Amino acid sequence: MFEFLSNIAKDSSGKLDNKRSLLCGLGAGVAEAVLVVCPMETIKVKFIHDQSSSNPKYRGFFQGVREIVREQGLRGTYQGLTATVLKQGSNQAIRFFVMTSLRNWYLGDDPHRKINPFITAAFGATAGAASVFGNTPLDVIKTRMQGLEAHKYKNTLDCAYQILKNEGSLAFYKGTVPRLGRVCLDVAIVFVIYEEVVGVLNKVWKTA
Repeated sequence: MFEFLSNIAKDSSGKLDNKRSLLCGLGAGVAEAVLVVCPMETIKVKFIHDQSSSNPKYRGFFQGVREIVREQGLRGTYQGLTATVLKQGSNQAIRFFVMTSLRNWYLGDDPHRKINPFITAAFGATAGAASVFGNTPLDVIKTRMQGLEAHKYKNTLDCAYQILKNEGSLAFYKGTVPRLGRVCLDVAIVFVIYEEVVGVLNKVWKTA
């Protein structure tokens, strides 16, 4: 999705500037949230909370999904959509903005300069770290809105207010350290693969 949007947003010289990269990342993140991430994350969070309860009611993936749909309808798989859109949109916007900024800085006036995969990995890890610090609060809110106790909150704003009121501002950054290590490695690998795949595709079917 990002590649599709970025091809549209590039200027006449074929360059994608930092601001347009941010908007393309935002668009890609919102599309991911609505089409894939929200239903999958909602189901995952419900399963985790259910299995940690004293009396689990989901015996397996398909049986659990059937129960969620039967009790709550398809809407039950889209709990916390607003929070997910905000989280995923900001996530991708930050990552692609940072990655494009670093990439443009490294390339300078030579757009054909070869970027070593290790440098791409370092840039990706930096982009991942930026996204963790930038949207962990939204991730915390999203997780609460998709859990089995989501009924306690009226909406996304109420969820944020309740967390702040009852647990303090530090609660928005719970799990930051373990998430930081996982995300940095994950994003570094993803961007290396992304760049290599785009490079191969450019040889057989022009994408940039």
